[in-house]
Amino acid sequence: QVQLVESGGGSVQAGGSLRLSCAASGYTSGIDCMGWFRQAPGKEREGVAAIDSDGRTRYADFVKGRFTISRDNAGNTLYLQMNSLKHEDTAMYYCAASKYWCGGTLPSEYIMHFWGKGTPVTISS
Repeated sequence: QVQLVESGGGSVQAGGSLRLSCAASGYTSGIDCMGWFRQAPGKEREGVAAIDSDGRTRYADFVKGRFTISRDNAGNTLYLQMNSLKHEDTAMYYCAASKYWCGGTLPSEYIMHFWGKGTPVTISS
């Protein structure tokens, strides 16, 4: 079993930056793909970015050039650096992990085995 705990969310003005972190514990050696998903009020959850254990990254088109996903060498901490934030980035952000490879594109939430409880991000315009 793997436990994921997010941190770093908050409220900032449009154009600002935030850095989200996700601390993984438990049987982390069994994890390959890790990713960030988000869910805005009244909307479905969507993928934001993902990274394999070998460091290959994938991004949703709406965050390319603004967000950067990374993970530490031990693979136990996942990060999401968010720059040039927009009002539409307001959402609950979730960390997720999978025993599988991410795949060729941004992975679906359905391949993720473990989820954090989320950290809220609010962008004021």
